[in-house]
Parts: sequence; C-alpha cells; structure tokens
Amino acid sequence: MNVVLFGATGMVGQGVLRECLLDPDVQGVVSVVRRASGRAHPRLRELVHENFHDFSSIEAELSGKDVCFFCLGVSSLGLTEEAYRSVTYDITVAATRTLAKVSPKMTFIFVSGAGSDRTGRGPTMWARVKGMAENAVLNAPFRASYVFRPSYIQPMHGVTSRTRLYRVFYAISRPVMQLLVPLMPKYATTTEQIGRAMLAVAKHGAPKRVLESTDINALGGKS
Repeated sequence: MNVVLFGATGMVGQGVLRECLLDPDVQGVVSVVRRASGRAHPRLRELVHENFHDFSSIEAELSGKDVCFFCLGVSSLGLTEEAYRSVTYDITVAATRTLAKVSPKMTFIFVSGAGSDRTGRGPTMWARVKGMAENAVLNAPFRASYVFRPSYIQPMHGVTSRTRLYRVFYAISRPVMQLLVPLMPKYATTTEQIGRAMLAVAKHGAPKRVLESTDINALGGKS
C-alpha cells in the first residue's frame, strides 16, 4: 500500500505517520510538506512543496497512490472565517482535485472533528467550514472516501501539538486523561487509535463514511 500523507508535522499527522511506518503492509509514504522536517526512514519520502493551494506541479509524484491520509489542519482560535477557510477548505479541495485526477482509484480519508456541520447553516464558524470540507471530500470522485470526526485526542508515543496552548493543556491533563480515555470511547481517542483506524479503513473499508470517536476506537484495534 502506497500512502500520501498531508499534515505529518501536526499532532494527528505525527501519530498517523508513526503507525504507517510500523505497518508492514505500507510500502511507502509520500509526506507532502512545506518544509523538510529532517526525519529519515527507508519507507518515507518528504515531498517539499510551498504552494498548498495548487498541487499541479507535483502531479507525477502523487500519481498511482493507494490511499491519502489528510490530517492537515489548523486551530480556528484567533482566525477570521476567511483565513480558516483558506486552510481548512481551500487546501482540502486543491488536494482532492489533484489526487482525483492522478490517483482516482485511491481511498481518501479526511480528519475533521466532532460537531462539524455539513449543512453549512449552523452558528459555529469552524463547524460550518469543516462541514464544507467534509462535503468536498465525500463528493470527490475517488474509489472511496471517508471522514474521521474525533473529539478529544490524547497524544501518544512522544507526539506533540504545534500549538503552545494545546501542549500546555496536554501536559497538565495527561495523567488524568490516560486513565479516562479508555473509559470514554464516545468522547475521546488517541493518536495511535486514529492511525490504526485509518490503516484499517484503507485496507478493509468501513460500514459508514463518517466515523465518530466510537467508530475510530472500534477500528483502531483492527489494523
């Protein structure tokens, strides 16, 4: 299985990349990044690309892939709707258009969030924009496409958030949440479970196209 990964430097993306590189069924990972991270692995190739709103110049490198794990995202804190949409919706659409052109037989899995609003009419800005991105993914002409909607995510195995406020929160809450996460599968998951669940869906599919935390946790043990 050949993987394209977006968002490998973010918290979820770090966890997904870890699980991909541990999985013997993954032949290779092309990680699309703006800046090289310096991480090295025999099955990892970092593809540096500055303009995330246009992937046409790297079509050849994205051609013929089996699955895309789209983990790229940004917090809506302090952002206008226009700025948040530019990252959350516009980049997602740019990626789906290119990948549907060069790898139409792939499975595309998009990491969204619990409470996303696919109607586009709700009062919460981030939920509306996430919902628009979900619709774009689910309507794209791939062999299969899925949306993951995790709620609280516990970072595992040294994974960290790029947002300082979140890093502080996770550091403070870690002792308690490590105990509570297994008891709250409806409301919480981990970066490890998300990565394993994505691999399971890529290999075997899923009974529904929009998966909440409970579904992610159930699939996370079946990679």
